[in-house]
Amino acid sequence: MKEKHYLSPLLEPKSVGVIGASQRETSLGNVVIRNMQNAGFRGRLFAVNPKHESVLGVPCYKSVEDVPHRLDLVVIAVPASQVLSVVESCGRAGVKAVIIMSTGFSETGPRGALLERHVVEAARRYRIRLLGPNCLGIMRPVLGLNATFAHVSAIKGTIGLISQSGALCTSILDWAEPNNIGFSAVVSLGSSSDIDFGEVLEYMISDPRTESIIMYVEGIRDARRFMSALRGAARVKPVLLIKVGRHPDVSRAIRSHSGSMSGNDAVFDAALRRAGVIRLYNMGQLFAAANALFSHFRPRGNRLAIVTNGGGPGVMAADRAADLGIPLSEFSDGTMEKLNAALPAGWSHGNPVDVLGDADVERYRKAVQAVLEGPNVDGVLVMLTPQANTDPTAVAEAVVELEKTADKPVVTCWMGEQLVGPGRKVFEAAGIPTFRTPEPAVELFSHLSAYYRNQKLLMQTPASLSHLNPPSVESARLVIETALAERRKVLNSMESKALLAAFRIPIAQTVVARSATEAMVLAEEIGLPVVMKIDSPSIIHKADSGGVRLNLGSLAAVRTAYQEILEEVRKNKPAATINGVAIEPMILKRNGRELVVGVKRDAVFGPVITFGEGGNRVVANRDMEIALPPLNHYLVRDLIKSSRVSMLLGEFRTMPPVKMESLEFVLLRVSEMVCELPWITELEINPLIVDENGAVAVDARVTVENVSPSVDRYAHMAIHPYPSQLITKWTSLDGTEVTIRPIKPEDAELEVEFVRTLSAETKYYRFMNTMRELPPAMVARLTQIDYDREMAFLATIPEDGKEIEIGVCRYAVNPDGESCEFAIVVADAWQRHGLARKLMGILIETARNKGIMYMNGVFLANNERMLKFVQGLGFTLSNDPEDSTVKIGVLPLQD
Repeated sequence: MKEKHYLSPLLEPKSVGVIGASQRETSLGNVVIRNMQNAGFRGRLFAVNPKHESVLGVPCYKSVEDVPHRLDLVVIAVPASQVLSVVESCGRAGVKAVIIMSTGFSETGPRGALLERHVVEAARRYRIRLLGPNCLGIMRPVLGLNATFAHVSAIKGTIGLISQSGALCTSILDWAEPNNIGFSAVVSLGSSSDIDFGEVLEYMISDPRTESIIMYVEGIRDARRFMSALRGAARVKPVLLIKVGRHPDVSRAIRSHSGSMSGNDAVFDAALRRAGVIRLYNMGQLFAAANALFSHFRPRGNRLAIVTNGGGPGVMAADRAADLGIPLSEFSDGTMEKLNAALPAGWSHGNPVDVLGDADVERYRKAVQAVLEGPNVDGVLVMLTPQANTDPTAVAEAVVELEKTADKPVVTCWMGEQLVGPGRKVFEAAGIPTFRTPEPAVELFSHLSAYYRNQKLLMQTPASLSHLNPPSVESARLVIETALAERRKVLNSMESKALLAAFRIPIAQTVVARSATEAMVLAEEIGLPVVMKIDSPSIIHKADSGGVRLNLGSLAAVRTAYQEILEEVRKNKPAATINGVAIEPMILKRNGRELVVGVKRDAVFGPVITFGEGGNRVVANRDMEIALPPLNHYLVRDLIKSSRVSMLLGEFRTMPPVKMESLEFVLLRVSEMVCELPWITELEINPLIVDENGAVAVDARVTVENVSPSVDRYAHMAIHPYPSQLITKWTSLDGTEVTIRPIKPEDAELEVEFVRTLSAETKYYRFMNTMRELPPAMVARLTQIDYDREMAFLATIPEDGKEIEIGVCRYAVNPDGESCEFAIVVADAWQRHGLARKLMGILIETARNKGIMYMNGVFLANNERMLKFVQGLGFTLSNDPEDSTVKIGVLPLQD
C-alpha cells in the first residue's frame, strides 16, 4: 500500500469539478472542460454553473454542494468577486483542493490583496489546499488530467515543470510536443497564496514518475521551505531553475506580477549552489537542458574532452569552457598512446583533439572512442565542420554507435546547415544533444555537470556551533541588549570588537579617547605606533570622511591627529554624531593581505556571509563571494576557493602563503555569530589582515535590531543548522550505551541497511509493505530534512568500528502548522528493551518545545502491540472513517 502525499487530491484527483463551466467557447470554464475531455481524464468530471444542465456533454449542477459525489479537486473559473463564496461552498461540500484561475487579487493592489487574504482564510478554515489564484492550472498526462486553460497539452514523460508564469508554461509545452519532450506533471503556481514551490517540490521528490525537475522562479515566500525542498529534490533528481529578476528594476515588476520577493540575485545564486541546483539564464539553455535530461544526459564531473576537425572551432569551445570554469581533460598516457596510433602525426597532441580537416569516419571513430575510454574524461564534445573528405552524416552515425555503449555523456556540434543538417537529424533521433555553434554546447555540459559538482555542498549540514573553543554567547548578547536598551542600533568600535572577542576572533585592541590628552595617555599605554579613527555611528567609511590616521609614532603626532580628525570629520560630515576617536595598535604585517568578512540580511534568505578583498578596495571591488550559513570547514574552504581574492592567498610574488587555518577559523566563528545572534542585521570586519602567522580583525562594525521572540531559535535562517544540542546518550537495560541523535543526509546508507535487516512483519507494520530496499527517493525524503517542519532521531550503537542503526522515530508537521504525524520503528532484536519508549519520549518533548499542539499517528488496526504502546503514552485512539483497516491516534502536546 503506497503512502499518499497530502497533495494527492490536487495532483492525483479521482474526481474533478469545474465551477464556471460554460457553453461559451472562449470562456475559461469551457476550455478547461474541453482540455479534460481531450486529455482522457480517467476519473469523474462534473460541471458547475446554475445556467446550464450540461456543458459539452458533462452533467452540470447549480452549486458544488449539489454534486452527488465528493470532489477531490475543484477548478474555479469565475470572476474574483465570486471566488470567496465559491470557496466557502467547496468547504461545505468537503472538497479537498481547489485551483483558482481567476485574476483580480493581490496583483491588482490593496483591495485585491485583501480579497485574496479572505479567500485563503476561508480555505484554511475548511482545510482546503489552494493553488493560485491567477494560475494556469495543472497537468498530469499519465492520469489524463489537463486542468488548465492552455491551448497546448503535455505528452507523457519524466520531467516535472513548476512555474510562477502560466505564459512560460504554455511556451515550454508548445516547444516540447514537436520535440517529443514529455512531462510527469506541469504545475502553474500563480500568486502562490497557499501552495508554494516547497510543497510541490516535496510532492515531486516522492513521485516515481518524475525523474528531473524544471522550475521558473520570479520570487519566493517561504525561504526555509523552499531551501529544504530544493535540497531534498536535488539529492535524487536533477533540478534546473530559471530565476528572473536579476536587477532591481525587474524585481519591482515581479513584485507587482506575483507578489513574491525576488531578493538579491547574488544571494539567490549562492542559495541555489548550496541546494545543488543548476541555474539557467535563458529559454535556449532551458530547452537544451530539458532535451538533454529527457535523453538521460548525466555528467559525472566537469572535465571536458573536445574532438574536432577544425582548430578554430575547437579553440572557440575551449575559450567558452575557460569562461565557465570548465577544465579541459588532461589525457592519460594510455589515452595519448591510442590517439597517436589513430591520428596523423600532425594532430594537435592535446585537448582539443584536432583530427585535421581530412578526417574520415574511421579516424573520428577511433579518436572519440579513445577519449571516451580515458580515465580523466567526464564528457566529450564532438565537433564537425563540413570539409572535403568528411562525411557529416556517416560520422554522426559512428558517434551514435559509440554513445550507445559509453558511460559518459556525449554532446555534439555540427557547424553549418545544408551539408551537416542530416547529421544533426541523426543525433536528434538518437536523443544526443546537438548544436549549431560551440558555445551553447559547452554551456549545456557546464550546466548539467554543475548538478554533480554541487552535491558535496548539498551534503553539508553544519551545526550552529563547532567543536572549537566555545564562544561566550551570553557576553555577546549582553553587549547587544545594552545597545538596544539605549535605543542604539549601531555598535561602536569597542562593542563591535567585544562581539568578535566573545566568539574568539583575534582582534586589535581598541580604546576610545574623548580628548587630545586622553588620546596621548591611551596611545602610550597601547604602545606606539598607533592608528586613530573617528568613532561615529553615522560614518561607515571612516577614511572617506577624513577620519583615519595611520602609523602615528609619537605622542605629538597623536595630539595633532586628534584635532585634525575632529576638524575634517566636522567639515565633511557636519551632521555626524561623534563619540570620540578610537585608538588601536598599528598592525604592521609585511606579508599581510587585507580581506573583508561581512554579514548582510537578505530580504528573502535572511543572513548571508560575504567574503572578498578588503581595505580601501572593498567599495570599488564589489566582486564579493556569498555563502548561506551555517558553514563548516568544507563550506568555508569552498567559499574561499570560489572568491577572486583566493589567488592572492597562496604564495604570491615575494610573500609566503597565508595561514589558511586562521582565515577558516574566522569564517567559522562569523557563521556561529550569525546562527546564535539573530539581532545582527549587518556586520563588517574590514580589514581582516591575514599572513603566514595568523589573522587579526583590525576594524569592525556591527548593526543590530530588536527581534521578536520565537520558539525556533533559528527562525531567522533559511537553512536550519544541524541540531547538535539534541544529541543524547542512553543506557539500555542490558548496559549498552546508545547514542540518540538527529538524522543527517549522510545517514542514507545507514538507513538503507537498517530497513534491509528488518523482519517482514516489522516492515509491513511501518511501511505497509515488505519491500526489500528503500527506493532512492524515499531515502532522500527520510534523511534530507530541515529540522524545522520535520525531525527524525536515530538510535545507534558502535559495532566493529562503525555505527549501527537500531531504531528511528520521526515527526512531520502537517500543513496546518499545529499538528504533526509521527512514525517509529525499532530493530527486531531491540524490541521490548525500552528503546521505543525512550525514542518517543525524546520525539514528543522536541515537538512540544517547537510549539506543536497535537501529535497524530496512523496505525494498522491489527497491530495490537503498537496500539497498546501508544495508548500507554497517552494517545487517544479512534477508527478512521474512510478506512476500516487503520486507527488514528491523537496526543495533545500543550496544556
